[in-house]
Amino acid sequence: MLPKKALLFAAILGAATLALVSCTGGNTGTNSPEPTPARLSATVTISDDGAQNASPVTPVTVHAEHGRLRAVAMVNTETSAEVRGTIDPATLTWTSAEPLGYGSTYRIVAHAVGDNGKQTEQRGTITTVTPEAQAEPNLIPGPAAVADTGVGVGQPIVFQFTEPVTDKAAVEKRLSVVSQPAQKGGWYWIDDQNVHYRPKEYWQPGTTLTVSAKVYGVDFGNGVYGAGDRTETYRVHDSWTAKADGATARMAIFHNGQQVRTMPISMGKDATPTHLGAHVISDKQASYTMDSCTYGVCQGDPDYYRSEERWSLRISNDGEFVHENPNSVSAQGSSNVSHGCINLNAENAQWFFEHFGLGDVVEVTNSGGPRLPVWDLYGDWSLSWEEWQAGSALR
Repeated sequence: MLPKKALLFAAILGAATLALVSCTGGNTGTNSPEPTPARLSATVTISDDGAQNASPVTPVTVHAEHGRLRAVAMVNTETSAEVRGTIDPATLTWTSAEPLGYGSTYRIVAHAVGDNGKQTEQRGTITTVTPEAQAEPNLIPGPAAVADTGVGVGQPIVFQFTEPVTDKAAVEKRLSVVSQPAQKGGWYWIDDQNVHYRPKEYWQPGTTLTVSAKVYGVDFGNGVYGAGDRTETYRVHDSWTAKADGATARMAIFHNGQQVRTMPISMGKDATPTHLGAHVISDKQASYTMDSCTYGVCQGDPDYYRSEERWSLRISNDGEFVHENPNSVSAQGSSNVSHGCINLNAENAQWFFEHFGLGDVVEVTNSGGPRLPVWDLYGDWSLSWEEWQAGSALR
């Protein structure tokens, strides 16, 4: 039989042990369960809801919180045409999948089911901006004009907009020329409506050019917006280059870098010298009326002329052509007597006409004239590459 002191100690030890188990919790199964989260109704938000000048190309989104989207309808209130859109796999967000029209109002109705199983409907409206004017992105040369022949290695690509461009940087960001094989190139703004693209060097023969203007919905400034997008493809044909030398009064012809012919020529006389530099052929006519009044020298001026010429290829907008001129045959190969054109005899003029086309190059040296201005239709090659790059709005 234990002494009384030993019995008292055992009792105290047992009580302490029970207290320790009770404080630590152990695995007694007496814990309280975690509270169940409250299940909420869905909250639906519509981007730009109530906007009065929304961009027609910024996608509209409908998003659900605390639930899932069941259906979304976006309808033009005037035409009743429904806007295409897609719901993401998680059924949380609907996104419009096509551009909207200018100056149009759209009604959006979205249905969702909340985490609590209750249905929710959300309505909204969006009105897009109404332009004061819309600018079309016209292309030069027209793709149809060169669909069969392709373009020459000197051909710049020109977007001519039908309205002035104030925010040139915003527009230029939406323009592209993709060359295959890849070649370095850049844009140059001639003025507020004309922007040119040329490569650093002449195009490689056989190049394919994919040209795009993604300008629909772009703010050109002063209330003008892009009227539509445009994408076209050009093909660069064989390299044809003529080197006209005023000092020798002869022109060497090169096909894919190899000289194939030399022709006697007569260029502009001292009073009307031919411009220096690389000229690009922009038009060709088997028969053409040469009229100096088209560039400001009209009747009454001693230098005025009007004549019918054959085998004519335009090389600038300043009245310069390569063409047949029977009246200067005696001077061809010895002196320069024209009003600025490059004159050939009948045989050479016809041969040149048959082998050269849009985008091919005529390089003029030793003419005594000024350099062809960059703004003279295709004076693009008169600038160095550094000067050309400075004409970009994104420089």
